[in-house]
Amino acid sequence: MLFERFFPRPHLAVGGYSGLFISIAMSAKKLCTEAELELLQRESFSYFLHETNPQNGLVIDKSAPGWPASVAAVGLALSAYPVAVERGFISRAAAVERVLVTLRFFWNSPQGTEADATGYKGFYYHFLDMSTGQRVWNCELSTIDSAFFLAGALTAGRYFAAPSPEETEIRTLAEALYLRADWQWAQADGAAVSMGWTPESGFLPYRWKGYDEALLLYILGCGSPTHPLTATSYAGWTSAYQWERHYGIDYLYAGSLFTHQLSHIWVDFRGIQDACMRTKGWDYFENSRRATLVQQRYAIDNPHGFAGYGEFCWGFTASDGPGPVTLEINGVKRTFYDYVARGVPEGPDDGTIAPWVAVASLPFAPEIVLPTIDYFIHQVALKAGNPYGFKATFNPTFPEKSHNPYGWVSPWHFGINEGPIILMIENYRSEFVWDLMRDCPFINRGLRRAGFTGGWLGTPLT
Repeated sequence: MLFERFFPRPHLAVGGYSGLFISIAMSAKKLCTEAELELLQRESFSYFLHETNPQNGLVIDKSAPGWPASVAAVGLALSAYPVAVERGFISRAAAVERVLVTLRFFWNSPQGTEADATGYKGFYYHFLDMSTGQRVWNCELSTIDSAFFLAGALTAGRYFAAPSPEETEIRTLAEALYLRADWQWAQADGAAVSMGWTPESGFLPYRWKGYDEALLLYILGCGSPTHPLTATSYAGWTSAYQWERHYGIDYLYAGSLFTHQLSHIWVDFRGIQDACMRTKGWDYFENSRRATLVQQRYAIDNPHGFAGYGEFCWGFTASDGPGPVTLEINGVKRTFYDYVARGVPEGPDDGTIAPWVAVASLPFAPEIVLPTIDYFIHQVALKAGNPYGFKATFNPTFPEKSHNPYGWVSPWHFGINEGPIILMIENYRSEFVWDLMRDCPFINRGLRRAGFTGGWLGTPLT
């Protein structure tokens, strides 16, 4: 339990026994906090240990019977293996075996226009059959989920740097997979990148324009030495940026908190700026901090009167929910959604809270996230009896037949929730993933081609 509730941080140096007492208390608090964070990482990593097909490396999207794999979850698993090795959650040999199985499968899996292929043009379908790796649900070839997969492959390639045949193959496959992606094709004769493609209908009518999780996609696409995005592509994305002010805070708006986090798993945006951020005088890291603060302030304000919201209970993002259903509760008609991109302050908001997304903001605002983690663990008890840490979401407003005081709790875990918990806790604790990827030549080149300068990056490409 976090000790600052009982022993406030002193503003002045304190001597004698009083100072010693406070010093001991603060040391105990730090140890206890570290233990909580490491346990969260370990439990979240258990998802990838037990929900991955050992024959092909595919990771189930959702811990429900018969559910398919998510390409994004595979990328997060590939990024999590190095962290797990460093933290002692898995042996290096076991991690190497898992990574090799995964990369070999994706390199050798069918790429083509067939409706049941695994991918096309170096990109992959959003959801794949856990056994065969074939496309399911007639889903789209997803450019963003493929970007997360490729980022994971590159992370593994950066970490497994030993001269052994196995680790050499990891590096070779990771680079080959990245170089195969045809980003120019994904522009679909426009500036901004298409969100996806299907063999039945061609490119989707939607493009990645305006701030969201696609920041990483554009960096990877700009950095490609084989099929790079055109010079106009990044500007096409930023042209639809939406700047807003909420609770006295100015920031680049995106309602769902995950959109302010996922690209930051792999890229340390502290002190580096593109043209848009240079005009504002801050960076994307600071922008994510501001978005995190807005989330907490919205929960404190609680304009719609949902149960449970408060200083230590917030986190609104794309997530599972108790709906779809409309109910009258205490004289108020409430509409509840299932899986939807919840966001604040502009909605939709149905009283559903996602603990994982608060955890993933830890590097941005630890002073508000650490007490929130503590609250979720000790007051809401969302980890009790769950093998993979926090359940995805809960909704204290939604009535439960079991009379659970915290209302509806999602019965599922999701790979795309577990990964950010592991990786963003690690970036807070050691900056491990950031340090690993700063020297990735493709990330470095992509940032420079997108116009980023300053800080650890230096000057742009000429």
